[in-house]
Amino acid sequence: MPRIRPTAAAAALLLLLAACSPADDASPEDAPATATAPLLSEHGLDGMSGKEMVDHLDRLGGADRPADLMASVRAEELVLGDGTDEITVELPAEEFYVSFAPYVEATHECYFHSLTSCQGELVEEDIEVTLTSSDGEVLVEETVTTFANGFAGYWLPRGFEGTLEVSHDGLTGQVPIGTGAEDPTCITTLQLT
Repeated sequence: MPRIRPTAAAAALLLLLAACSPADDASPEDAPATATAPLLSEHGLDGMSGKEMVDHLDRLGGADRPADLMASVRAEELVLGDGTDEITVELPAEEFYVSFAPYVEATHECYFHSLTSCQGELVEEDIEVTLTSSDGEVLVEETVTTFANGFAGYWLPRGFEGTLEVSHDGLTGQVPIGTGAEDPTCITTLQLT
């Protein structure tokens, strides 16, 4: 069962989570969170594991995104807050969530992906994604559609290092990618040229 920790310092943290989060210092498993946290039930997240919460919230866009919920993906936990309460939910021990927003003209700075406020340029567009490890193994090679927030997200093995390449409409870009404890969960530096 994931550990959920309520804290009183939600107001200060929510200022950092109001948009995509910058970097700061932040025994996960993939079991449903307990239903004892009112914050979860208020947002329809009761009974979901941390992984399910991330997958659900990252796919929401526009009016479907909860304006009163901040949700920040860290290396090992999901931080949820509403300005009054804050909880953390553990993420899978063997997987690392990374979300990326390829762009042509407009981007924003980001380190920890905010599931409820990050917005990318290419909304619901087909992109070709290739993830190649540093030793040349192709981990992912597929066409996916970006979410309503302009991002695409993957659960990758922890400790992965390699290259993320994206192509769209005759344009291509690539960036290094890693899934270590200090690596970002949000990539917004992938410009397509």
